[in-house]
Amino acid sequence: MDDTKELSPNASSGQKLLTWVDARFPLSKLFREHLSGYYAPKNLNIWYVFGSLALLVLIMQIVTGIFLTMHYKPDAEGAFRSVEYIMRDVPYGWLIRYLHSTGASAFFIVMYIHIFRGLLYGSYRKPRELVWLVGCIIFLCLMAEAFMGYLLPWGQMSYWGAQVIINLFSAIPSIGPDLSIWIRGDYIISDATLNRFFSFHVIAVPLVIVLLVVLHIIALHEVGSNNPDGVEIKKKLSKEGVPVDGIPFHPYYTVHDIFIASCFLLIFSLIVFFTPELGGYFLEYNNYIQANPLKTPAHIAPVWYFTPYYSMLRAVTNQMVYVIVSLVLLAGIYFSIKRPRASLLRWLPMVWAIVLACFMLLTDAKFWGVMVMMGAVAVLFFLPWLDKAPVKSIRYKPPFNRYLYFLFVINFFVLGYLGILPPSPIGERVSQLGTFFYFGFFLLMPWWSTKGSFQSEPQRVTFKPH
Repeated sequence: MDDTKELSPNASSGQKLLTWVDARFPLSKLFREHLSGYYAPKNLNIWYVFGSLALLVLIMQIVTGIFLTMHYKPDAEGAFRSVEYIMRDVPYGWLIRYLHSTGASAFFIVMYIHIFRGLLYGSYRKPRELVWLVGCIIFLCLMAEAFMGYLLPWGQMSYWGAQVIINLFSAIPSIGPDLSIWIRGDYIISDATLNRFFSFHVIAVPLVIVLLVVLHIIALHEVGSNNPDGVEIKKKLSKEGVPVDGIPFHPYYTVHDIFIASCFLLIFSLIVFFTPELGGYFLEYNNYIQANPLKTPAHIAPVWYFTPYYSMLRAVTNQMVYVIVSLVLLAGIYFSIKRPRASLLRWLPMVWAIVLACFMLLTDAKFWGVMVMMGAVAVLFFLPWLDKAPVKSIRYKPPFNRYLYFLFVINFFVLGYLGILPPSPIGERVSQLGTFFYFGFFLLMPWWSTKGSFQSEPQRVTFKPH
């Protein structure tokens, strides 16, 4: 077959090469479907750039990680020294290491904003449930990737932070102690732990994340992007079959994203070159000290992007378990009374509540702290079915929704700050209130999301050219 028979004799070498590639791989087709021929809503604002920034940071983390593995030694004797070697003797090794460590924090900053934008504009609502679920799985994998990578420098905070987190699994009834040993690969954190964490951090989890990101993008492009108005642009098509309220992603949004990415990289570079530790939040000062299993730091705390969940974990004490048990029993009574009187199973919710309450009272509070910490992430998976509002976007929801979301963000910051600080009686009470507010925000959403007067969503997107 002559691959160039449809081309003009005067076609350039580039056109001939592209035709040759297209005959063997759908390069032009993929470009049209996902860039030039993919129509995105014309009213996307700056909140919608953080998905592209997350992809940029992911690529940067993979590239810098590859260079770091060239000089890193995953064993307890040489890990810390190899990091120091990278920092001091490898040409520009310090820059690669700081790009990677700062990139980890930048990844979570971008992801948290990306998730919050989804909350604001209802990007988890029909027909994007699968897009949201895949995104939540990516977030879980990212947390696992960050946790395992945090141990690799083999500093004091890396070692003892991993020790504390892994020991939490021992609180799980029956299987907990064996599970902790299985995760460590030994009775203590040692070479076996470092080797398996290195393997997962460098090979297994990144491959899964890349695959999930591809699935996330494919699922998004299948149903189309959401927008600040919550209007489905695919419902109104022109005679040519394209959305009348959409514009091609390339070149309009690619140029837009490149500009925002340049601004992001400028700020990112300023942090890398002038304050890579960012006051001990991005890189803890204790991590510049080699891990010593015989010397416990005065205060052990995870890196900042885990501290909101760590704060929730520490908030669960015996007293808080009693409060939760009381709430469970009250919920059982409420749902039992709400059932039809003629039903034989009317009191089934109360029976289940009593069983759960007894189990909670007989189980260590440490276990429920672990469950609360895991549940803080798991609850995000159920968001598409918890939100019962008749509209998607916060623009058309009652005004109190804005204040509620604002309080949610403030609460998340407070929990994160308390997770960094040493335990204190006041901090414990505040973190307990913050934990109740966090879960109340989601678990009560089927109730509060329907309250108030809603505005009608427009038939077309609201857009002002600029």
